[in-house]
Amino acid sequence: MSQNNLTAEPLNALPLAKKLQRRPDSNKAHSGKVLCIGGSIGMAGALLLTAKSALHSGAGYTMLYMLDSHSAHALAGQPELMIESAQVNNLADDPILHLQRIQPNVIAIGPGLGSSLLAKAWLSAVLRGYAVLSSLGAIIIDADALNLIAADDALGIALQNCTLPCILTPHPGEAARLLHRSNVDIQVDRIGSLSALISWSKHIVVLKGQHTLLGSPTQATHVCNRGNPALAVGGTGDVLTGLIASLVAQGMDKKLTPWEATCLGVEVHALAADRLREKLGGPIGMTPSELILELRQVLNDLL
Repeated sequence: MSQNNLTAEPLNALPLAKKLQRRPDSNKAHSGKVLCIGGSIGMAGALLLTAKSALHSGAGYTMLYMLDSHSAHALAGQPELMIESAQVNNLADDPILHLQRIQPNVIAIGPGLGSSLLAKAWLSAVLRGYAVLSSLGAIIIDADALNLIAADDALGIALQNCTLPCILTPHPGEAARLLHRSNVDIQVDRIGSLSALISWSKHIVVLKGQHTLLGSPTQATHVCNRGNPALAVGGTGDVLTGLIASLVAQGMDKKLTPWEATCLGVEVHALAADRLREKLGGPIGMTPSELILELRQVLNDLL
Protein backbone atom coordinates (compact mmCIF):
# COMPACT_ATOMS: atom_id res chain seq x y z
CA MET A 1 0.00 0.00 0.00
CA SER A 2 1.32 3.44 -0.86
CA GLN A 3 2.52 5.57 2.03
CA ASN A 4 0.79 8.49 0.32
CA ASN A 5 -2.42 7.19 1.85
CA LEU A 6 -1.95 9.05 5.14
CA THR A 7 -4.15 6.99 7.41
CA ALA A 8 -3.24 4.47 10.09
CA GLU A 9 -4.77 1.08 10.73
CA PRO A 10 -5.08 -0.09 14.37
CA LEU A 11 -2.32 -2.49 15.29
CA ASN A 12 -3.52 -6.02 16.06
CA ALA A 13 -0.33 -8.05 16.29
CA LEU A 14 -0.71 -10.04 19.52
CA PRO A 15 -1.96 -13.22 17.76
CA LEU A 16 1.46 -13.41 16.04
CA ALA A 17 2.97 -14.48 19.36
CA LYS A 18 1.63 -17.98 18.67
CA LYS A 19 4.42 -18.33 16.10
CA LEU A 20 6.95 -18.21 18.95
CA GLN A 21 5.87 -21.58 20.34
CA ARG A 22 8.85 -23.90 20.73
CA ARG A 23 9.20 -27.51 19.73
CA PRO A 24 10.15 -30.01 22.43
CA ASP A 25 13.55 -30.47 20.78
CA SER A 26 14.33 -26.74 20.48
CA ASN A 27 17.83 -25.54 21.26
CA LYS A 28 19.37 -22.08 21.62
CA ALA A 29 20.27 -21.85 17.96
CA HIS A 30 16.57 -22.03 17.07
CA SER A 31 15.97 -18.78 19.00
CA GLY A 32 18.70 -16.77 17.34
CA LYS A 33 21.81 -14.80 18.24
CA VAL A 34 21.35 -11.11 19.04
CA LEU A 35 24.36 -8.78 19.10
CA CYS A 36 23.91 -5.41 20.83
CA ILE A 37 26.42 -2.65 20.05
CA GLY A 38 26.74 0.58 22.05
CA GLY A 39 27.37 1.53 25.65
CA SER A 40 29.98 4.29 25.46
CA ILE A 41 31.40 5.89 28.60
CA GLY A 42 28.62 6.86 31.00
CA MET A 43 25.97 5.13 28.89
CA ALA A 44 26.58 1.43 29.50
CA GLY A 45 23.18 1.13 31.17
CA ALA A 46 21.35 1.81 27.91
CA LEU A 47 22.99 -1.14 26.18
CA LEU A 48 22.49 -3.39 29.20
CA LEU A 49 18.75 -2.64 29.14
CA THR A 50 18.63 -3.54 25.46
CA ALA A 51 20.50 -6.78 26.04
CA LYS A 52 18.46 -7.77 29.10
CA SER A 53 15.29 -7.13 27.14
CA ALA A 54 16.51 -9.39 24.33
CA LEU A 55 17.48 -12.10 26.81
CA HIS A 56 14.24 -12.07 28.80
CA SER A 57 12.08 -11.98 25.69
CA GLY A 58 13.55 -15.18 24.35
CA ALA A 59 16.76 -14.74 22.34
CA GLY A 60 18.87 -17.89 22.29
CA TYR A 61 22.13 -15.95 22.64
CA THR A 62 22.56 -12.35 23.71
CA MET A 63 25.96 -10.76 23.13
CA LEU A 64 27.21 -7.22 23.72
CA TYR A 65 29.99 -5.14 22.22
CA MET A 66 30.53 -2.39 24.79
CA LEU A 67 32.36 0.75 23.70
CA ASP A 68 33.23 1.58 27.31
CA SER A 69 35.92 -1.03 27.96
CA HIS A 70 35.69 -0.45 31.72
CA SER A 71 32.08 -1.66 31.61
CA ALA A 72 32.84 -4.67 29.40
CA HIS A 73 33.01 -7.36 32.06
CA ALA A 74 30.86 -10.21 33.23
CA LEU A 75 27.85 -9.24 35.31
CA ALA A 76 27.44 -11.32 38.42
CA GLY A 77 23.71 -10.66 38.40
CA GLN A 78 23.32 -11.54 34.72
CA PRO A 79 26.02 -14.03 33.73
CA GLU A 80 23.99 -15.12 30.69
CA LEU A 81 25.02 -11.92 28.90
CA MET A 82 28.24 -12.34 26.91
CA ILE A 83 30.03 -8.98 27.03
CA GLU A 84 33.11 -7.95 25.08
CA SER A 85 34.94 -4.67 24.65
CA ALA A 86 34.31 -2.92 21.34
CA GLN A 87 37.68 -1.18 21.48
CA VAL A 88 39.73 -1.88 18.33
CA ASN A 89 43.13 -0.91 16.97
CA ASN A 90 42.12 -0.49 13.34
CA LEU A 91 38.87 1.46 12.93
CA ALA A 92 38.64 0.61 9.24
CA ASP A 93 38.93 -3.17 9.43
CA ASP A 94 38.66 -4.54 12.97
CA PRO A 95 34.90 -4.01 13.54
CA ILE A 96 34.05 -6.07 10.46
CA LEU A 97 36.48 -8.80 11.53
CA HIS A 98 34.78 -8.97 14.92
CA LEU A 99 31.34 -9.19 13.30
CA GLN A 100 32.53 -12.00 11.03
CA ARG A 101 33.78 -13.91 14.06
CA ILE A 102 30.48 -13.54 15.97
CA GLN A 103 28.15 -14.15 12.97
CA PRO A 104 25.01 -12.71 14.63
CA ASN A 105 21.49 -13.25 13.35
CA VAL A 106 20.34 -9.76 14.38
CA ILE A 107 22.31 -6.64 15.27
CA ALA A 108 20.83 -3.96 17.52
CA ILE A 109 22.99 -0.84 17.38
CA GLY A 110 22.62 2.57 18.96
CA PRO A 111 21.69 2.52 22.67
CA GLY A 112 24.42 4.48 24.43
CA LEU A 113 26.56 4.37 21.28
CA GLY A 114 27.70 8.00 21.50
CA SER A 115 29.24 10.02 18.68
CA SER A 116 32.92 9.09 18.81
CA LEU A 117 35.04 7.90 15.90
CA LEU A 118 34.78 4.39 17.37
CA ALA A 119 30.97 4.63 17.41
CA LYS A 120 30.94 5.75 13.80
CA ALA A 121 33.33 2.95 12.80
CA TRP A 122 31.04 0.29 14.27
CA LEU A 123 27.94 1.75 12.64
CA SER A 124 29.74 2.00 9.31
CA ALA A 125 30.87 -1.62 9.63
CA VAL A 126 27.31 -2.77 10.27
CA LEU A 127 25.80 -0.80 7.39
CA ARG A 128 28.55 -1.47 4.86
CA GLY A 129 29.87 -4.86 5.93
CA TYR A 130 26.59 -6.72 6.35
CA ALA A 131 27.12 -8.59 3.09
CA VAL A 132 29.99 -10.60 4.61
CA LEU A 133 27.75 -11.79 7.48
CA SER A 134 25.96 -14.77 6.02
CA SER A 135 23.99 -15.31 9.22
CA LEU A 136 22.62 -11.77 9.52
CA GLY A 137 18.88 -11.38 8.96
CA ALA A 138 18.13 -7.83 10.11
CA ILE A 139 19.52 -4.69 11.74
CA ILE A 140 17.75 -2.67 14.44
CA ILE A 141 18.88 0.98 14.45
CA ASP A 142 18.10 3.18 17.45
CA ALA A 143 19.19 6.16 19.52
CA ASP A 144 22.72 7.46 18.79
CA ALA A 145 23.00 5.34 15.64
CA LEU A 146 20.10 7.36 14.24
CA ASN A 147 21.78 10.61 15.28
CA LEU A 148 25.02 9.59 13.57
CA ILE A 149 23.12 8.79 10.38
CA ALA A 150 21.30 12.13 10.56
CA ALA A 151 24.64 13.97 10.73
CA ASP A 152 26.48 12.03 8.01
CA ASP A 153 25.17 11.78 4.45
CA ALA A 154 27.44 8.84 3.68
CA LEU A 155 25.92 6.79 6.49
CA GLY A 156 22.47 7.75 5.26
CA ILE A 157 23.31 6.49 1.79
CA ALA A 158 24.72 3.28 3.26
CA LEU A 159 21.43 2.76 5.10
CA GLN A 160 19.40 3.36 1.95
CA ASN A 161 21.57 0.91 0.01
CA CYS A 162 21.38 -1.82 2.65
CA THR A 163 19.46 -4.76 1.19
CA LEU A 164 18.86 -6.45 4.55
CA PRO A 165 15.72 -5.48 6.49
CA CYS A 166 16.51 -2.52 8.74
CA ILE A 167 14.19 -1.36 11.50
CA LEU A 168 14.53 2.26 12.61
CA THR A 169 13.03 3.17 16.00
CA PRO A 170 13.23 6.97 16.40
CA HIS A 171 11.51 9.07 19.01
CA PRO A 172 10.26 12.48 17.75
CA GLY A 173 13.59 14.20 18.42
CA GLU A 174 15.56 11.64 16.46
CA ALA A 175 12.97 11.72 13.68
CA ALA A 176 13.34 15.51 13.52
CA ARG A 177 17.09 15.23 13.12
CA LEU A 178 16.78 12.59 10.39
CA LEU A 179 14.32 14.75 8.44
CA HIS A 180 16.02 18.07 9.29
CA ARG A 181 12.80 19.37 10.79
CA SER A 182 11.72 20.49 14.26
CA ASN A 183 10.16 18.36 16.96
CA VAL A 184 7.00 20.41 16.58
CA ASP A 185 6.85 19.60 12.87
CA ILE A 186 7.10 15.88 13.64
CA GLN A 187 4.38 15.93 16.28
CA VAL A 188 1.98 18.11 14.30
CA ASP A 189 1.97 15.60 11.45
CA ARG A 190 3.13 12.27 12.84
CA ILE A 191 1.70 10.15 10.01
CA GLY A 192 3.23 12.41 7.38
CA SER A 193 6.54 12.34 9.24
CA LEU A 194 6.49 8.56 9.36
CA SER A 195 5.78 8.45 5.64
CA ALA A 196 8.70 10.80 4.98
CA LEU A 197 11.05 8.65 7.06
CA ILE A 198 9.99 5.51 5.21
CA SER A 199 10.41 7.17 1.83
CA TRP A 200 13.85 8.48 2.80
CA SER A 201 15.22 5.35 4.47
CA LYS A 202 13.47 2.67 2.37
CA HIS A 203 13.08 0.55 5.51
CA ILE A 204 10.71 -0.27 8.38
CA VAL A 205 10.20 2.70 10.73
CA VAL A 206 8.71 2.84 14.23
CA LEU A 207 7.90 6.42 15.25
CA LYS A 208 7.66 6.23 19.03
CA GLY A 209 5.47 8.35 21.27
CA GLN A 210 1.82 8.48 22.24
CA HIS A 211 0.08 6.19 19.74
CA THR A 212 3.29 4.80 18.27
CA LEU A 213 3.19 4.56 14.48
CA LEU A 214 4.91 2.02 12.28
CA GLY A 215 5.09 1.29 8.59
CA SER A 216 7.37 0.19 5.77
CA PRO A 217 7.74 0.67 2.01
CA THR A 218 5.52 -2.38 1.45
CA GLN A 219 3.16 -2.24 4.46
CA ALA A 220 0.35 0.09 5.46
CA THR A 221 0.83 2.50 8.34
CA HIS A 222 -0.33 1.10 11.67
CA VAL A 223 -0.97 2.77 15.01
CA CYS A 224 -0.61 1.18 18.44
CA ASN A 225 -3.49 2.27 20.64
CA ARG A 226 -2.00 0.65 23.75
CA GLY A 227 0.55 2.21 26.10
CA ASN A 228 0.46 4.94 28.72
CA PRO A 229 2.59 7.71 30.31
CA ALA A 230 4.40 5.19 32.51
CA LEU A 231 6.63 4.72 29.46
CA ALA A 232 7.84 8.32 29.77
CA VAL A 233 11.10 7.37 31.47
CA GLY A 234 14.60 6.98 30.10
CA GLY A 235 15.41 3.44 29.00
CA THR A 236 12.02 2.20 27.83
CA GLY A 237 13.04 2.79 24.21
CA ASP A 238 16.19 0.71 24.76
CA VAL A 239 13.93 -2.06 26.07
CA LEU A 240 11.82 -1.89 22.90
CA THR A 241 14.94 -2.20 20.75
CA GLY A 242 16.03 -5.35 22.56
CA LEU A 243 12.54 -6.82 22.37
CA ILE A 244 12.23 -6.29 18.62
CA ALA A 245 15.74 -7.67 18.06
CA SER A 246 14.87 -10.79 20.04
CA LEU A 247 11.59 -11.36 18.20
CA VAL A 248 13.27 -10.91 14.82
CA ALA A 249 15.97 -13.41 15.83
CA GLN A 250 13.43 -15.98 17.02
CA GLY A 251 11.31 -15.38 13.94
CA MET A 252 14.06 -16.47 11.57
CA ASP A 253 13.37 -20.08 12.59
CA LYS A 254 9.62 -19.68 13.05
CA LYS A 255 8.35 -17.92 9.93
CA LEU A 256 7.84 -14.62 11.75
CA THR A 257 8.96 -11.88 9.35
CA PRO A 258 10.89 -8.79 10.49
CA TRP A 259 7.76 -6.71 9.85
CA GLU A 260 5.62 -9.05 11.93
CA ALA A 261 8.25 -9.14 14.69
CA THR A 262 8.30 -5.34 14.75
CA CYS A 263 4.51 -5.12 15.00
CA LEU A 264 4.44 -7.74 17.75
CA GLY A 265 7.25 -6.03 19.64
CA VAL A 266 5.56 -2.63 19.61
CA GLU A 267 2.26 -4.02 20.88
CA VAL A 268 3.76 -6.33 23.51
CA HIS A 269 5.88 -3.43 24.83
CA ALA A 270 2.79 -1.23 25.16
CA LEU A 271 0.66 -4.00 26.68
CA ALA A 272 3.34 -4.76 29.27
CA ALA A 273 3.35 -1.10 30.27
CA ASP A 274 -0.45 -1.12 30.60
CA ARG A 275 -0.33 -4.21 32.81
CA LEU A 276 2.34 -2.68 35.01
CA ARG A 277 0.34 0.52 35.38
CA GLU A 278 -2.54 -1.52 36.73
CA LYS A 279 -0.28 -3.41 39.14
CA LEU A 280 1.35 -0.20 40.39
CA GLY A 281 -1.95 1.68 40.67
CA GLY A 282 -0.81 4.46 38.34
CA PRO A 283 1.77 5.59 35.79
CA ILE A 284 4.44 7.00 38.12
CA GLY A 285 7.65 5.17 38.94
CA MET A 286 7.64 2.24 36.53
CA THR A 287 11.22 1.28 35.69
CA PRO A 288 12.56 -0.20 32.45
CA SER A 289 13.88 -3.16 34.44
CA GLU A 290 10.37 -3.92 35.68
CA LEU A 291 9.09 -3.57 32.14
CA ILE A 292 11.56 -6.18 30.89
CA LEU A 293 10.22 -8.81 33.28
CA GLU A 294 6.63 -7.95 32.35
CA LEU A 295 7.49 -8.43 28.68
CA ARG A 296 8.50 -11.98 29.44
CA GLN A 297 5.22 -12.65 31.21
CA VAL A 298 3.14 -11.10 28.41
CA LEU A 299 4.84 -13.22 25.77
CA ASN A 300 4.37 -16.43 27.74
CA ASP A 301 0.73 -15.56 28.40
CA LEU A 302 0.17 -15.08 24.65
CA LEU A 303 1.60 -18.46 23.61
